[in-house]
Amino acid sequence: MLNYKKCKDRPRDFLAATSRTLEEFLQVLPAFEAAYLQRSPRELTHEGKPRHRRGGGGATGALPRMADKLLCIFVSQTTPPLHTMHA
Repeated sequence: MLNYKKCKDRPRDFLAATSRTLEEFLQVLPAFEAAYLQRSPRELTHEGKPRHRRGGGGATGALPRMADKLLCIFVSQTTPPLHTMHA
């Protein structure tokens, strides 16, 4: 699976996959994280209702880190028909 940890050390592949340099990506990341947490607060469920139990139980998501989420968004915008990039 394509993830930030693998791509950050390969600037040429990172640029090809996302159409952005690593520096540009790192500039957007804090704003993306703030917007994501505002849209999906940890103390609410996906439906927007208050949690009855603490978050963190259950399986870890496929994209647990914010950098991986943003990378997936950029790659899907850059290479929509190439499903091999996502796998």
